[in-house]
Amino acid sequence: MGPMAFTEQQRATLLRIVHQSIEHGLHRGIPLQVDPDDYESPLCKDRASFVTLHRCEKLRGCVGSIEARRPLIRDVTENAYAAAFRDARFQRLQKYELEGLTVSISVLSPPQMLQIDNEKQLLERLRPGVDGVILEDGSFRSTFLPSVWTSLPRPEDFLQHLKLKAGLPIDHWSCNMRIWIYTTECFGDTDSRATSTG
Repeated sequence: MGPMAFTEQQRATLLRIVHQSIEHGLHRGIPLQVDPDDYESPLCKDRASFVTLHRCEKLRGCVGSIEARRPLIRDVTENAYAAAFRDARFQRLQKYELEGLTVSISVLSPPQMLQIDNEKQLLERLRPGVDGVILEDGSFRSTFLPSVWTSLPRPEDFLQHLKLKAGLPIDHWSCNMRIWIYTTECFGDTDSRATSTG
């Protein structure tokens, strides 16, 4: 799937809303409330997104949606709040941390299920640096954004860590496992912030 190509103005709007939702959360304890009807059509369509926070070159939060269930403008607003205050890996963001905080947004394409019979086929189908991957096996589920390829460039390592994230052994495989791939359009406060660990 090709790039979604949001305009620079649309990207700027999404980034501004993300920062506003975080600041709103600090002061009010809830995400910023937005009305999709107030925004351009591409921002009102149901899309899935991830919002990633960095501070002082380190990951500070990353939360997102895999399935498109609400307008994009609302999805990034909710995910920004969750990344700042609900990411279980971090303490709630504090006001002093706004200084030096940068954000990036990844908008997901609709996931496409891969028809594969074994792990070898899967590894051959994955496109390093391009594909985000969703793995599901029963109640076990995880995803890695395409940016994770930066730290795990080998498909074998990428898949093993994806299994671990889902709570599965690295050598796990079953006929019930389902795999989807997707691409993302990423943009942020600075180009260097457009990567994340998902």
